[in-house]
Amino acid sequence: MSFQKLALIGIGLIGSSIALGVRAEGLAGHVAITTRRAETLKQAEALGLGDSYTLDAAEAVRDADLVIICAPVLAYEAIMDEIAGSLKPGAILSDVGSVKGHVLKVLGARTPEGVHLVPGHPIAGTEHSGPAAGFASLFHNRWCVLTPAAGCDPEAVAGLTGFWRALGSKVEAMDAGHHDLVLAITSHVPHLIAYNIVGTVDDLETATRSEVIKFSASGFRDFTRIAASDPVMWRDVFLTNREAVLEMLGRFTEDLSVLQRAVRAGDGKTLEALFSRTREIRRSIINAGQETAAPDFGRPHDETGSE
Repeated sequence: MSFQKLALIGIGLIGSSIALGVRAEGLAGHVAITTRRAETLKQAEALGLGDSYTLDAAEAVRDADLVIICAPVLAYEAIMDEIAGSLKPGAILSDVGSVKGHVLKVLGARTPEGVHLVPGHPIAGTEHSGPAAGFASLFHNRWCVLTPAAGCDPEAVAGLTGFWRALGSKVEAMDAGHHDLVLAITSHVPHLIAYNIVGTVDDLETATRSEVIKFSASGFRDFTRIAASDPVMWRDVFLTNREAVLEMLGRFTEDLSVLQRAVRAGDGKTLEALFSRTREIRRSIINAGQETAAPDFGRPHDETGSE
């Protein structure tokens, strides 16, 4: 599936990876890039990520067959107020946000008649951000979830499905509310826990904190990788998916209390049973092709030892 013109609003990790993937697969005749910061736009142009560059989002989307918003979700309202009048009839409007109920509410109320709204969420990423962080293979063998509104044009959904598959993704459509509940436990709550654990270390006395950093084992090190993610993006995720996050956080807290009691009581049987169950989850993820069993989670390292 290819488009004559693709407009990307925002050019961070996801936007730049889309641009690179589109170029590699020949999925658009023209890629227009817009972002709110001039320095970011200049960096994108220096990297050759698109065909045209502008700070005017309305100009970028004009005549575009596909428009993808790649910005923090709390910015969507302002973006739509700027571009709604320039979207052409028949265009597909999508996004890459990690929350979908809020997106459907905000974009749905502002999408002009004749424009097909198909929100999306590519479940892929790294802790890095900015135009230089993207790479064309980011979406390979990763899921992209689409949450079209009721009554959405099936051809528009099929077109966007083909687009993401051409970028290497596996695609599934689901209800926006269900998406938000699933992602709350698979992504949002784990990020919240990571931010909290790393924040706890930051609150330790200086001497202890330096030793924790010096002797970081893989568990804490992996938490710091997650906690290094874009703070603005994740702030918006928790503010716009609070109900699902709080529900899953409540379940987590209850399970943590059970584990706490087992540790206090020296209940090895309960601990071993839990740890055996969780190993099976890990194996299931590997068997599903969503992770590798290679040492250190298969992440590559350069000669300096950095990821």
